[in-house]
Amino acid sequence: MNSAKQRKTNKPEPDSGINLLDLVPVHTVRFETDAEGLIVLLKPKFTNRLLQKYLLPRMRRPFFRITLDELGSFVWSRCDGKCTVRRLAELHKQRFGEKAEPLYDRLTLFLQTLEHNRFIRFEGIPSTPEQPPPG
Repeated sequence: MNSAKQRKTNKPEPDSGINLLDLVPVHTVRFETDAEGLIVLLKPKFTNRLLQKYLLPRMRRPFFRITLDELGSFVWSRCDGKCTVRRLAELHKQRFGEKAEPLYDRLTLFLQTLEHNRFIRFEGIPSTPEQPPPG
């Protein structure tokens, strides 16, 4: 029996037939824009609700600050819950041209990293019905 706590996600399995390009990324963390127009993600240092409620307000720096580059900031600003990954790729190609290549590999890796670190979640993943217990 595995005693490690397993994370519950809405992530598609590799062979599930779900195309990443059809999914819609949505922010799950707060963010701000710096003086140069780059996005800075604000990830709370604690995820426990009690620590967030009582300790974070007393801290001088309650958030980890992750600054995205120009390409990442462009993608992040369009993860609004309306734009599919396919549309993000088209907009990215129009804006950055050859600088964005290899486009789909980079975009996929970037979005998967954001999802793995819980900065975004994907909408458009059909939920699978729970299997009834055998009996």
